Amino acid sequence: MKNPWPPVPEPRCAEPVAAGVSDSAPTAVVLGGTGCIGRHICAAFARQGYRVVTVTRRPAPRVAPHPHRRLDLETAQPAALRAVFDDERADVVVNATDMAGATDATGAADGGEARAAELLDANEGLARRLVEALSGAARGPRLIHIGTIHEYGPGESGVPLHEDIEPAPANAYARAKLAGSQVVLDAARAGAVSAVVLRLVNTCGPYPTPAGFAGKLLPVLLAAAAADEPPSITVGGAMRDWIDVRDVAEAAVLAARRPVDGHAFNIGSGVCVSMRELVGHALAAAGLPDSGVRETAGPLRSLGADWIQADIGRARALLGWSPAIPLKQSMRDMWDAGETSR
Repeated sequence: MKNPWPPVPEPRCAEPVAAGVSDSAPTAVVLGGTGCIGRHICAAFARQGYRVVTVTRRPAPRVAPHPHRRLDLETAQPAALRAVFDDERADVVVNATDMAGATDATGAADGGEARAAELLDANEGLARRLVEALSGAARGPRLIHIGTIHEYGPGESGVPLHEDIEPAPANAYARAKLAGSQVVLDAARAGAVSAVVLRLVNTCGPYPTPAGFAGKLLPVLLAAAAADEPPSITVGGAMRDWIDVRDVAEAAVLAARRPVDGHAFNIGSGVCVSMRELVGHALAAAGLPDSGVRETAGPLRSLGADWIQADIGRARALLGWSPAIPLKQSMRDMWDAGETSR
C-alpha cells in the first residue's frame, strides 16, 4: 500500500521546488528555513504555490533549494530585516528559528545565569527586532512565530494544556521562548503587526533535530542496524504529545491565510503516549527488537513535565487544522529518511 504521507525528500539537484512560480505568486520568507522545522515549512508553502525565500547565516541548497538571503539573525537589526522583507516583497514571514540552540535540554536547563541571559536575548531580542521591522514593511506581511508548549510550564497531569492557561515556564529555555512569543502577541493585539504564534509539542518525522529525543534516537537505531544487534535504550515513564513536522508545516500555511491575528495556537496531536510506545514504533520501523529497551522510574533530562498533552481545539476551530500523520507513520518516515537535520 502506497504511503499516503511521503517524507519531504532532500532535494539532490539545484532546481528549486517552486521553480516556475509566477511573478504574481505570494512570497513566504522563512527565517531558519534550512532547519528541522523550517525546511518542511518551506516545502509546504512551495506546494501551495508560494515563492519561498530562506534567510539563514549560510545557504543549504541540498536541504532547501529556494532563493536565499544570507543574514545573521542573532545580530541583524530591524532596518536590515525590513530591507529583506521589502526587497523580496514578502507576504508572509515565518520565524522558524530556535535561537542559540535552545532545544538542547542540557544547554538550556543547566547553563546557569549566563546561558539564561543568552537565550532571552536571542529569542526575545529577535522577536522585538522582527516586530519593529515588520511594523514598517511595505506589504505588511503576516508573521508566523514558532513557539513551544513548554511556555505554559509543567501543567497538571491528566489535564491538556490550552491557550488560556496563565504561562508559568519552568526553565530558561521556556522563559526565553515565552518572552519572544509574548512580544509578538502583544504587538499583534495592539495592531502594530499581523501575527500569530504556533506553540508546538515535541516534534518528530523526517530529519529531526539532533538536540531532541527523536534526533538522538535515530543514530542509536542506525548504529544498531549496522551492527545487527539490539540497541540499548533507556526510557522514563513520561507521557508526551508528539506532532509530525509536516503537520506543523501545514498549520503554518493555514495560519498565514486565516484572519486570526493576535492568537496563539497549540499544535500537537492532542494525544499523549508513553516514551516506550514512541520507541516501539521507531524500533518496528527499523526492524529491530525491543530486547535492549530499559524503563526507569528515575528522572531523565527533559525540558517538560512528566505528562504533556496539548488541547488543539482552537487550531481545529479557527485554522481548520487537524493532525494527519500518525506517530507510527512519522517514525517510519524518520527511519526511511535516515538522517537528522544536521
